Amino acid sequence: MSIERELNKRSGSKCELCAATENLKVYQVLPTQKGGIDESILACSTCIDQIENPDHVDLNHWRCLNDSMWNENTAVQVVAWRMLSRNRAAGWPQELLDMMYLDEDTLAWAQATGEGEEDENKIIHRDSNGVILEHGDSVVLIKDLKVKGSSMVAKQGTAVRNIRLDHENAEYIEGKVDGQQIVIITQYVKKI
Repeated sequence: MSIERELNKRSGSKCELCAATENLKVYQVLPTQKGGIDESILACSTCIDQIENPDHVDLNHWRCLNDSMWNENTAVQVVAWRMLSRNRAAGWPQELLDMMYLDEDTLAWAQATGEGEEDENKIIHRDSNGVILEHGDSVVLIKDLKVKGSSMVAKQGTAVRNIRLDHENAEYIEGKVDGQQIVIITQYVKKI
């Protein structure tokens, strides 16, 4: 059974965050260990857009978390915690966070992206020009890079789409080059 079919069954064909019934997609909650249904949620395009683009957030939309934060599925709890943490300055999200309980492993997963940290403690990834990089951005290599542990050379000018950030080191990002997932040092990329 496909992940999407399993998530539709689990959620009753509704967004697991806001209960919308249209434009539903599988959203993988990063960072993942094994992938699959336990690390994914079924979410509407509105929720996904606001999760991935913090400047698109409509706070009233996220009042739905008052209900979905109690969902029994860990991935839903993680996303709810992250969105409440991101918007806690508005007041009511902090009240919901104070009521929410996550076990130690779930909380570590929720915090893995840096949500909930004070801005001065966050790891910020910057490209060779000092532009801030975010998860999902596209970059281009500014020099040929030899890939450790392989004979592959990632050529200058290669576009790397949908990057992932290393949440422990501001100098590392991950992306696929020629179908191979590699770690790239941020000083050798430029955001496009």
